[in-house]
Amino acid sequence: MPRVLASILLLLAMNLTAQDLRPVAYADGPQKLNGLVTDDRGTKRPGVLILPAWMGIDDEARTAARELAGEGYIAFIADIYGEGHIPTDFTSARQAATHYKTDFAAYQRRIALALEELKKTGADPDRIAVIGYCFGGTGALEAARALLPVKGVVSIHGGLGKGDRPNGPINTSVLIQHPEADPTVSAADLAGITAELNAAKADWQLISYAHCGHTFTNPAGKEYNKRMADRAWQHLLVFLRDVLG
Repeated sequence: MPRVLASILLLLAMNLTAQDLRPVAYADGPQKLNGLVTDDRGTKRPGVLILPAWMGIDDEARTAARELAGEGYIAFIADIYGEGHIPTDFTSARQAATHYKTDFAAYQRRIALALEELKKTGADPDRIAVIGYCFGGTGALEAARALLPVKGVVSIHGGLGKGDRPNGPINTSVLIQHPEADPTVSAADLAGITAELNAAKADWQLISYAHCGHTFTNPAGKEYNKRMADRAWQHLLVFLRDVLG
């Protein structure tokens, strides 16, 4: 009996260790960045880069990373804003996010830097996807527009617009998880992203979740819809299995 108990405790400890998040310090020139990565021991595995919502690295991103680790992926949560620039309230978050939504090149650069850090942790460079929530969902589409070397991107209740930039090539698979009752996304935005992806002849899919507000996947948000959030997660996993193998 003691031997069985010891084995159970060992397995539990191994499982917890596999789901730990380790801090990773990196930089964009003089700006310090602080990401998080799941346990990276063992052979190369497919990787998922997580772009958090507009408040920066939050519980939704951490939970996603741990659950993806349980599915066999190495997950890296990007720090887009950098040390000393993390928003403390919605007003500062709106200002910070707006900066990157208008300076697309800066946003794409921060995503590319995080992607390189994910590769350094042991992720297979030929099997990487990007997912993002809200502001991060906008970033997932920017990763596709920047032609970053990833197999797929998932925009989860993200902004869909690209300003006045012309349509360009997109060479990765795209999944858009759109809450049907999201007031931040207009009919013109939906028509625009559809036209953009079709013009690029991209492999894309848009799933609209009925009766859902903007933050429907976030348990801490007032618009959380567990049923639809659970469905969206399963749709995401199907997509990742398809594009990453």
